[in-house]
Amino acid sequence: MSTFKVSNPFTTPPPEFATPLQMAVYETFAKLDISFKRVDTDPGLTMEDCQHIDAKIGVRIVKTVFLCNRQQTEFYLYVTTDDKPFITREFCGALEIPRVSFAPAEKLKELTGVEVGATTILSAILPECSRVHLVMDKAVAESEWFACTDGTATCFVKIRTKDLLEKYLPSSGKTVQLI
Repeated sequence: MSTFKVSNPFTTPPPEFATPLQMAVYETFAKLDISFKRVDTDPGLTMEDCQHIDAKIGVRIVKTVFLCNRQQTEFYLYVTTDDKPFITREFCGALEIPRVSFAPAEKLKELTGVEVGATTILSAILPECSRVHLVMDKAVAESEWFACTDGTATCFVKIRTKDLLEKYLPSSGKTVQLI
């Protein structure tokens, strides 16, 4: 059995960008003077993988889910703690919306620029993400640090939550609803 690989932290962007979103994320960090730490990893797809990443980056990776209504006309990117179960009834009740379910992978790619396993609120800077409602658990918003994918399943970034909420997301013109 092989060991899950996680690099030591870097404070510079990757030498090559795997996706347009990944490039846009680091350009936005530079433009807004947002400092970050990142680690390169094997594809981080499971909670066990994320525990290895958490240990290297020094903070727990958030859980981000992409949801939609039955008609696939309303989309939600929900950021929560990795240990909190997603309960549809509670989520819908907090937002006062009809029932939602997990959105199809093709809609994830189309609207957020990522593949399954790389879902991130950092997608908010993409124009195609303008149709997506951003929702965040209050516990995440109150944390000092925020860690998530950079739009790939093989690179994870850590920034101050304050920088995410007060610089990064406002630069995209998006607001976040806290629940």
